[in-house]
Amino acid sequence: MDLERNSVGIGQRPALILVDMIKGFTSSACPLGTDCPEVVAANAALLEGFRARNLPIFFTTVVYRNPDQASVFRNRIQALNCLTPDSQWVQVDSSLTPREGEALIEKCWASSFFGTDLAVRLQSSGADSLVVTGLTTSGCVRATVVDGLQHNYPVVVPREAVGDRNPQAHEANLHDMHAKYADVIAMQEVLTTIRGL
Repeated sequence: MDLERNSVGIGQRPALILVDMIKGFTSSACPLGTDCPEVVAANAALLEGFRARNLPIFFTTVVYRNPDQASVFRNRIQALNCLTPDSQWVQVDSSLTPREGEALIEKCWASSFFGTDLAVRLQSSGADSLVVTGLTTSGCVRATVVDGLQHNYPVVVPREAVGDRNPQAHEANLHDMHAKYADVIAMQEVLTTIRGL
C-alpha cells in the first residue's frame, strides 16, 4: 500500500532536465536504444513551452573519455562502451538540438547529478523545481528524480515524455516515483502550468 502523500507541483521557475535524449537511446540502431518517436515528440513540445517562457533548460548525455570512467558500470553493461566522444550516439537527438545558452552536461553514471555540476547550475539559474524527462524511466530518469528530491527540489515527471525499453519496468517505475519522489502527471498539465507562469 502506498503512503499518503501531498502533490508539491511546479514552482514559479521550473527547470527542464532532458535526461539522455541522445541518439544512442532514441534509435534502435544502437544496442542501447529503442525507437521512441512519441517520447521525442513530447520532449520537443516541452522544449517549446520552456523556451517560450525563457525558463532554464538542461540536457544530459553520457560520454566516456577514458577506460577508468564508470569502469564497473561499463563492465556490467558493455554496450555502454560505444558512448565515446567521437560517436554519433552521444549527440542529442536531432529533433531536440540544444540552443545557445542551453547547457549540455556530460555524465558517466545514471543520475544527472552524480559527478556533474548540475546542482550548481540549477542554483545559479534560480530554479525552484524540476521537470524531468527522458530515457530511461527505470534507469537514468529515476536516478535523476531521486537525486533531484535529495537536493530538495519538487520534481515533476511528464508521463508522455519518458520511456523505457521494458514496458513493465516503465510502468512500475512511474508508479514508484509517483508514490515516493515526484508528481507523475500528464504532459498537457505541465504545459498548461508553464503557460500560466
